Amino acid sequence: MNEQLNDTLMAIVDKLNGPLWDFLVIFLVAIGLFYTIITGAVQLRLFLHSIKIMKNSRKIGNDDHGITPFQAFVTGLASRVGVGNVAGVAIAIALGGPGAVFWMWATAFLGMSSAFVESSLAQLFKIRDPRSKQFRGGPAYYITQGLKQKWLGVVFAIALILTYGFVFNAVQSNSIVSATDHAWGWNQANPMLFGTEISLVGIALVILTAAIIFGGIKRIATVAESFVPVMALLYLAVAMYIAAINLPILPDMFAMIFREAFQFEAAAGGFFGSMVSAAMMAGIKRGLFSNEAGMGSAPNAAAASDVKHPVNQGLVQMLGVFVDTFIVCTCTAVIILSSNFYTDASYSGVQLTQVALEAQIGSWGDDFLAIILFMFCYSSVIGNYAYAEGNMQFINNNPTVMNVFRVLVCVMVYMGAVTSIPLVWNAADLFMGVMATINLFAILLLTPYLMMLLKDYTSQLKRGVEEPEFKLKNHPKYKNKIKSDIW
Repeated sequence: MNEQLNDTLMAIVDKLNGPLWDFLVIFLVAIGLFYTIITGAVQLRLFLHSIKIMKNSRKIGNDDHGITPFQAFVTGLASRVGVGNVAGVAIAIALGGPGAVFWMWATAFLGMSSAFVESSLAQLFKIRDPRSKQFRGGPAYYITQGLKQKWLGVVFAIALILTYGFVFNAVQSNSIVSATDHAWGWNQANPMLFGTEISLVGIALVILTAAIIFGGIKRIATVAESFVPVMALLYLAVAMYIAAINLPILPDMFAMIFREAFQFEAAAGGFFGSMVSAAMMAGIKRGLFSNEAGMGSAPNAAAASDVKHPVNQGLVQMLGVFVDTFIVCTCTAVIILSSNFYTDASYSGVQLTQVALEAQIGSWGDDFLAIILFMFCYSSVIGNYAYAEGNMQFINNNPTVMNVFRVLVCVMVYMGAVTSIPLVWNAADLFMGVMATINLFAILLLTPYLMMLLKDYTSQLKRGVEEPEFKLKNHPKYKNKIKSDIW
């Protein structure tokens, strides 16, 4: 691309991204607060119940044309848990200090309610694929059915496909190549073909990706079910070891997080930078990027689940936000804050987590982080594809079109391995901002449906029903508004 044209486009994208994301940060937090209030703090009130559901979520609900609630949970978690949990936390601490961790927690707490809402709505408005008979749904579907605005659903679907199907997968493969090259030098002896360097790591990633995504959502869910818990437990085990050897300083560490969270020196720049602390700004932004609550991404996996009541999957996906931030991101925070490197301005992102790990567990920490980053990033690739697949099917479900789409995803995975184009990454932020804005307004307008679902579910629980079941015929006011043969 012509350098001048590239600079011009970069300036335009950056000019749009600034005000869009300043608005979105406020809007996402406000929506989380709104749903926390009107649902009676569902993330607290039904938290223990959601864990109980999770324990019993490996079985299919009404028929075998969906994936299990647990598979939908880990598929969503596969996309959520990625570079943001390793590099994002480090960036938040580098920019905002230890207090940023508190604001990541606060954002996740509010975001749990948003995640509950969007995933419950995705279940209510899901459809049965006419070919495969599998369930699919998400914001594009509840915008089309609930708001009767198919054009807006198409805009959302395109934005999500560009963001998650293509660019974010390239970002993840780029991170894998960087991590393996730093740890083992794998990218330093690539062969040449027709004068072009061929990335062996990139080719391996394409093969691994193709083997999963050409099997569709069922294969993705099966892989995620076995893969995601292992990677999370590995990371948790190392973080627990580091916490154990630093046990005497843990109380002071957490006291510091809470103390510095409320030191309100103004943050530099931004629409509301003068009104909040650097810790708050960094914590909220990185928290939202990590847990994705309200963004409209996770509902695409949630809709594929077969459950007896839409609220069931809303509660399960709510736990995804909890695990992402309160568990995985906190692990990273413990690793970083247990060392003194977070005060060194020369370290940031993955590099900060890397040196902190090496300081705690020795030189093999570099190898461990490379393995963990590979697992996090690879799981994100297949999780991102799962989101994009349902939206591609929404636009055109022709088998040939779907196979071409899968090939293009693999091409982007390879492109991410061999190049890094800042304009593409910044454009992805813009597309994600567009889809998040559309989704937030959509769920706000569909709030009556959500309140009906929650009231139906909780009333059955109060009557002693162990597994509430949603029956659309019991709600005549909504029967003609929801065209479904599922409920």
